[in-house]
Amino acid sequence: MSTRSDLLSSAEILLRTKGYAAFSYADLATEIGIKKASIHHHFPTKEGMAIAIVESYLFRFRNQLEQINADNAGVIERLKAFAHMFAQSSTSGMLPLCGALAAELLALPDSLQALTRDFFQIHLEWLQANIALGQSLGELKAEHSALLIARLILNTLEGNSFVSWALSDAYAQSSGFDLLLDGLRVVPQRH
Repeated sequence: MSTRSDLLSSAEILLRTKGYAAFSYADLATEIGIKKASIHHHFPTKEGMAIAIVESYLFRFRNQLEQINADNAGVIERLKAFAHMFAQSSTSGMLPLCGALAAELLALPDSLQALTRDFFQIHLEWLQANIALGQSLGELKAEHSALLIARLILNTLEGNSFVSWALSDAYAQSSGFDLLLDGLRVVPQRH
């Protein structure tokens, strides 16, 4: 990998474990084993580096969402795959990037605040589209709006990321996502 790629990868981990305000170029220089001046060569500002991290992550994230849709015909399986991404972050000892940024939203530069809001919108739009699809196919109950359900799912997954982070416990066992999903499913009636 190139120095720039190494910097972005390590800086993303620092953002997701320490937060934007708490990590510095000195941390990154120690992590990568280069001088701070070399980091400034690639990323003159911390804001510019963070923007590059989020944009790179968003590119990968959109691809993951497309892959989930391509790999899973059923909406229930898509939602489970979406939830699995949060569990993977927790297992790796990291907060979801959007959650880590949102926790510091008012301390972020305007450009990162806007990207963070966009990041959440991408989550909600994907969830809403899949929930609406599930409702139209009869997989999910239709008595609530797709947007309301999308917010509930995202709130549950993001919130559990922070609770599991604070308690250092197993994300998948404590998220409540399966319970939520069970309540949304349409149960076939027996005749």
